[in-house]
Amino acid sequence: MKIILPNAKELNTNLDNHPFVPLSEESSAVLGAIRNLSVEELAAFYKLNSDKTELEADRWYRIAHGQAKTYPAWTLYDGLMYRYMKRRELSQVEQEYWQRYVRIATGFYGLISPFTLISPHRLDFQGQLKVEGQSLKQFWRAQYDEQVAEEDLIISLSSSEFEQVFSPAIQKRMIQIVFMENRAGQLKIHSTISKKGRGRLVSLMAEQDVQTLDEISQLTFDGFAYRADLSEEQKLVFVRKQP
Repeated sequence: MKIILPNAKELNTNLDNHPFVPLSEESSAVLGAIRNLSVEELAAFYKLNSDKTELEADRWYRIAHGQAKTYPAWTLYDGLMYRYMKRRELSQVEQEYWQRYVRIATGFYGLISPFTLISPHRLDFQGQLKVEGQSLKQFWRAQYDEQVAEEDLIISLSSSEFEQVFSPAIQKRMIQIVFMENRAGQLKIHSTISKKGRGRLVSLMAEQDVQTLDEISQLTFDGFAYRADLSEEQKLVFVRKQP
């Protein structure tokens, strides 16, 4: 089994850090493509103002010169989904579960373990960055595909932006988890609720060592419960009533 998570733009560097970790060949190639951009091109790529672009440029400079600190990926990322995960005081079972089954999709380091040490940076798959003549998605596809075995059950707690890095054959195998809220009889999908639900679900899966779709469908948390009538072969739907 593999559980695919997205990365996050929000970062928390107020943590214990580690020394710089040398980059893989793939990450070095991505770094080279970014470092070839002028400040103006970098601002357009990020769609940021000059001050925020300078921050990103400085981060890339520090990485290029081996000066950047590193942090475990899932503690450095601090978006809403990550803040709703259990990331402290893990049992041995939970640690082994996160290491073995969970992977975070990134545009700079590839598909990585939550415990992989990475440096602060910002990069997603929406910008038009070319690496060795390929789009960022095409560049990383082989590495992403290699992380998934033929027999793996693939649970996607990500979005199409990250799912599309995988080859079409692997995308077809993905089981998507959808979170909805019942508001006065109307079923709604809300980004905030979905992010919270993803964080809570994957943590509960780790706590209970969940490894099958049937086990996932039995989970209840924060008012969410599985709805078989709304689910499909490649999609599990969880619904909760509005508080």
